Amino acid sequence: MKQNIIVLGTQWGDEGKGKIVDLLTNKFDYVVRYQGGHNAGHTIVVNCKKIILHLIPSGILHNHMICVLGNGVVISPKALIKEINMLSSLNIFVHNRLFISEHCPLVLDYHINMDIAREKFLRKQLIGTTGKGIGPSYEDKVSRRGLKIGDLRNTNVLMKKLKNIINYYNFQLVNYYGGSPLEYELVLEELLTYQNTLIKKIKDVPLILNEACYLKKKIIFEGAQGTFLDLDHGIFPYVTSSNSTIGGVFTGSGVNLNYNFYVLGIVKAYCTRVGFGPFPTELHDAIGTHLFTKGMEFGSTTGRKRRTGWLDLVLLSRSILLNSIHSLCLTKLDVLDGLSELKICVAYKHINSSKIFTTPCDILDWNTIEPVYEVLPGWMQSTVGIKSMNQLPSEAKDYILFIEKNICTRIFIDMISTGPERSQTIVNIEF
Repeated sequence: MKQNIIVLGTQWGDEGKGKIVDLLTNKFDYVVRYQGGHNAGHTIVVNCKKIILHLIPSGILHNHMICVLGNGVVISPKALIKEINMLSSLNIFVHNRLFISEHCPLVLDYHINMDIAREKFLRKQLIGTTGKGIGPSYEDKVSRRGLKIGDLRNTNVLMKKLKNIINYYNFQLVNYYGGSPLEYELVLEELLTYQNTLIKKIKDVPLILNEACYLKKKIIFEGAQGTFLDLDHGIFPYVTSSNSTIGGVFTGSGVNLNYNFYVLGIVKAYCTRVGFGPFPTELHDAIGTHLFTKGMEFGSTTGRKRRTGWLDLVLLSRSILLNSIHSLCLTKLDVLDGLSELKICVAYKHINSSKIFTTPCDILDWNTIEPVYEVLPGWMQSTVGIKSMNQLPSEAKDYILFIEKNICTRIFIDMISTGPERSQTIVNIEF
């Protein structure tokens, strides 16, 4: 039995972490978000009903679960209250079940305005942010300038800090980006409407989590985004503003490293990414359209169309190395149904020479490489809803086995998602 599970995305996010967290939480006591903000979107389907969460951990659908937002999460009060109200309309209530670290930075309107203004200014050199103000909020945290949710407990201090920050942002928005200033009074007025609700949820998160570990309670740590959007280990500068690799778990929650942790890497059976940046296996043909259409590949936060491509084992191997992953969960296997052949990238080749790259660290310029593929037969039948490995087509089993044999370390695919519903999952591991 695993006491603490860390659920990490091994690609560019959108791997299906929300479904897996929701599936597993029935056997756990706490679920913790430790980084990112409402730029993340976790989609859960239960009884054909789709629920999209952006800040509140996916375990909230289980009435016994305590959901925690650690200090590494940046919080938009507006987005959080909207999410709480959405859940309430579905008779899912967060009272006494949602705890928030006092050190969570706030995301406010000036962050969003700055985010959008910068993207417009960059034009063809866009990063492709979600425009949710996440990056500017993390910048405020690093510069020791920003507001934290704990500041809501002292209105006088809050007012003084907010005034200085708005003056700082208005100067840039008007004089550099040619935009419009924000009105201090309006921002303050809106923020104060959230004050009482949010103060009640502020807790000493490190103390709660470490006591839970000591008492042998079971905790899931739910990652947002994916490995190659990590600020330090992703494909810079096309990254998010937080650490979506394993280090973010500990800095973003305050949990003690000495307790027992099991790292479950979530990998989509093919690749997708939202926004700009390198994508070696990207497809611009009928296969790419098939993956996009059948996989319903729209960003759950922005609604943007996801780029699609073949599974990339070079990047997956790197992700396993960076995150100390113990086993993998393969999602969206059913999206590959009906394809006569499948390709898997096993290396990169320099376009002007025979040089082979087996790790992204060797690459100086992503524009100079092309993927080296192995071709496998596809399966011309449905895998939707299959719950046992024995029921999978032989070609699907071979696809899974090929992945296991060709990643950098000998780890196994212990879970396989065969559809969006919670129940449509093969589980070959005890949690």
